[in-house]
Amino acid sequence: MKRILKWAAVVVLLAVAGLWVGNTSLFITDRAQHDTRLIAHRGVHQIYAGSDRSARSCQAAPVEPIEHGFIENTLLSMQEAFRLGADVVEIDVHLTQDNVFAVFHDWTLECRTNGTGVTHKQTFETLAGLDLGYRIDDGSGTFPLRGQGAGMMPSLPDVFDADMDGRFLINFKSRRAEDGLALAEMLETPSRRAQVYGVYGGAPPTYAAADAVPGLRGFDRASVKACLMGYIATGWTGRVPPPCHGSVVLVPQNYAPFLWGWPHRFTRRMAAAGADVVLIGDYDGSGFTSGVDTEAAFADVPADFDGYIWTNRIELIGPLLAKRP
Repeated sequence: MKRILKWAAVVVLLAVAGLWVGNTSLFITDRAQHDTRLIAHRGVHQIYAGSDRSARSCQAAPVEPIEHGFIENTLLSMQEAFRLGADVVEIDVHLTQDNVFAVFHDWTLECRTNGTGVTHKQTFETLAGLDLGYRIDDGSGTFPLRGQGAGMMPSLPDVFDADMDGRFLINFKSRRAEDGLALAEMLETPSRRAQVYGVYGGAPPTYAAADAVPGLRGFDRASVKACLMGYIATGWTGRVPPPCHGSVVLVPQNYAPFLWGWPHRFTRRMAAAGADVVLIGDYDGSGFTSGVDTEAAFADVPADFDGYIWTNRIELIGPLLAKRP
């Protein structure tokens, strides 16, 4: 019996050693040849400081103390994000009644602007005249940005024509396949296609666009979950499950250490499957997508991380990344 137990222990130790050797990043030697890249969520913007993290929360008030005048999803906020080191800027779009993609986050207008109603049910002319800073407030009740966002909502063609130094991740705020097809038609122009990193959000428009535009990355919450859950189950073998292939994989910081081969072997496996890895902030179960937004969170990003960092604070994270050796 003792001999059997001894051999069983040896077998277990060998199995554990094999798993470690097959999944450790210690033997990845080309780390310095890869760059860490940044995705600026909504450009440079005011940071929501409230406690309601549901999908329907109004994030215009309260915001953290206002230290700059940039408003999310505006051309100025995008340009500043690229200047601060963003490789990709995430923007939100709605296809309006007159078939123009308006770049704006909220499903309705009352939270942030001086307008009312459902965003996509307006004409772009109506939306373009709104004040995007009208209801942004830091808790003082003074609405410091009121008037500064008047007439600043861009259309997607406005964004493309601004010729910025980077690419865009487009978030469909609807679940209408026709929105995806409308974007695909726009991306028939090569210069515009070159400016789009990928699409995500509502599944029908996301996959309508991805299916119509060769090589366009598309993902949604369900595809990210299927990828990660499949990888947790089988990743110890080195196998990358089909939902990950050719996609974008969002990895919460608090879950990352539990992924087989994290960090460098994991990112290499995903790259071999045509997938990009995007490190986001901690997931708390609310459905709210947080970013790597503090110095402490950035310090936990692995050295020579060869993926993207998703941040709401490009003005902080961009300079921090630039200082890394």
